[in-house]
Amino acid sequence: MCGCCSGKDSAEDKADLTNPIKNRGCTDIIILILFVLFWAGMIFIAAFSITHGDAWRLVYGYDSFGNTCDEDNTGKAVENVSFSGMNMEGKGFVFILDILDPVNSMKLCVNKCPGQDLNTTVDIARFAVTEGSYLCRYDIKDTDYSDDLVKKGICPGRVFASESLLNYCVPSSLKRLGFDSLNTLMVFFNQFDSFHRVLTDLIKSWREMIILCFVALGFGALMVLLIRFLASVIVWFIITIAIIGSIAGTAGLWWTYMDKKRFIDDKEDDNIPLLNVDIDSEQAFMIYSIIATVLTVILLLVILVMRKRIGLTVTLFHEAGKCLADVPILLLQPLWTFIILVFFFVYWIIILAFLATAEKATVDKTTGFVRYTEHEHVSYLWWYHLIGLIWTSEFIIACQQLVVSGAVATWYFTRDKKNLSCTICKSTKLLIFHHLGSVAFGAFIITLVKLPRWILMYMQKKTKGSQNTCVQYAMKCCICCLWCLEKCLKYLNQNAYTVVAIQGTNFCSSAKKAFMTLVSNALRVAAINSVGDFVLFLGKIGVCAATGAVGIFWFKSKEELNYYAIPVLLVCIFAYFIAHCFLSTYEMVIDALLLCFCHDTDINDGSPERRYYASVSLQKYIEEGSNQITAISKGDEEPASPEAARL
Repeated sequence: MCGCCSGKDSAEDKADLTNPIKNRGCTDIIILILFVLFWAGMIFIAAFSITHGDAWRLVYGYDSFGNTCDEDNTGKAVENVSFSGMNMEGKGFVFILDILDPVNSMKLCVNKCPGQDLNTTVDIARFAVTEGSYLCRYDIKDTDYSDDLVKKGICPGRVFASESLLNYCVPSSLKRLGFDSLNTLMVFFNQFDSFHRVLTDLIKSWREMIILCFVALGFGALMVLLIRFLASVIVWFIITIAIIGSIAGTAGLWWTYMDKKRFIDDKEDDNIPLLNVDIDSEQAFMIYSIIATVLTVILLLVILVMRKRIGLTVTLFHEAGKCLADVPILLLQPLWTFIILVFFFVYWIIILAFLATAEKATVDKTTGFVRYTEHEHVSYLWWYHLIGLIWTSEFIIACQQLVVSGAVATWYFTRDKKNLSCTICKSTKLLIFHHLGSVAFGAFIITLVKLPRWILMYMQKKTKGSQNTCVQYAMKCCICCLWCLEKCLKYLNQNAYTVVAIQGTNFCSSAKKAFMTLVSNALRVAAINSVGDFVLFLGKIGVCAATGAVGIFWFKSKEELNYYAIPVLLVCIFAYFIAHCFLSTYEMVIDALLLCFCHDTDINDGSPERRYYASVSLQKYIEEGSNQITAISKGDEEPASPEAARL
């Protein structure tokens, strides 16, 4: 263990704790090599997806000849297919010649959906001339439109006034089609994979999602600055914002759900068949609303129970503020993490869109039209890409944790704080040149727990209704246990990174040391984490709820989105990640201070010769918190004073 004490006699027996040890080697090299090789596979998937896929096909669709609409398909022609490989720029809508038979009818890329009824070929030709939108096969001129071409399926016989739905031209008034034809049309649109519909909305709303990420960035930065300079006020401010944000977010979700339900009820009253996307959206918002309501009620109850002990957190935040005042660049550390995470998430979604369209073009023997079918190995690449999302995002966050922990440890074990110089640079250097393997190891462990939980959740959803009650409960118990294990491991990992920063040991040894230290100082851990981390968690929830509420109202106004429940969910997840990056600065500083304090008390006894590195205020806070936890565990209404506890 890296130690330091004032006495000269013990200097030879214990390592110097003034700074993290300088003579250290690289840790967990094998895991780092595996991580690099894994990313080589991620790069291969990206190359394969971009080579074989076309993300814009999800947005604009494609015609019967394999051309992606609103895109230059030159050089992408399907072999032995006429009219393939054409330039379709400016033609962003798919027009179905026979809307009553959408499966077998020819589909063309057009630059505008007809906004009026066209009952004859003369009307269709006039529309082509005036609007520049040709509704017959690409080789047919408007002067050649005739009824004979209608019989051959090359030109439409009658065109209904249309509007865009999933970038397909569909009749504005569906009632005019007749019940059987309407059902056929609904079956055609419902065959679109939900995943493709979701990705379509994600691609359409990516600008708004990025802007909302920056909104969350502003909320998170504001919260950190307020904690730094107004700790005595901000604790209650965070609680108030969390309560208001949770209630507002829950109310917004219920309002959106009722609006969706009213829309579906109106369609059912008019006997209009429903799209799966409408039903899925209503169900998604109903689930969101129920979950938000339950979490809000739990939040209010927890705040009610812990209200008397929240005041102790102010002292803790003041102590963490001293560290941030001496090392102010720590406040900028989350900004770099945020930028890296945003770039990675954008990259991951783009590759996901290309992977979703990494399909083979096949020609239908009956109609001669092009259809796209998935490559046989793509399903395996999905899982690899998903593991890459979990492992890499956890790796990025873990890098921040180790850098912050290293800087805090250096600050804590330096008696003369004025001698500190470029602390964050030294900590970053330790990470890059010595401990990337340990960070990758910790992130991999979280991935090993999180991935099975996601698989079980996926299996539970797919087999819903076909399982007996015992199997359902067993799977739910496994999911719950894995979730609890993941949270425990994340907390242990964070403390393990602090030990790595102090001692320079590998991840397993550091995790063991951190675990033993936390167990032997359980009351001190409870004193800090029961209140301090809870308030910071409220701050994250407040940022997440506020950003989600803004996202709901914004996405709701965008009529081109069909299933905006998923963009809202992703925005909330990103907002939580962003808030976590910012507020976890305080969380990591607090946890690192605790672990440093435990090391400090292990090697020093507080005597003049072996003084503690901790300030008097930090010692007093931890002892008061420990006494409160002890009193509560014994059932006492008022905790004993520190003096009484010592007696």
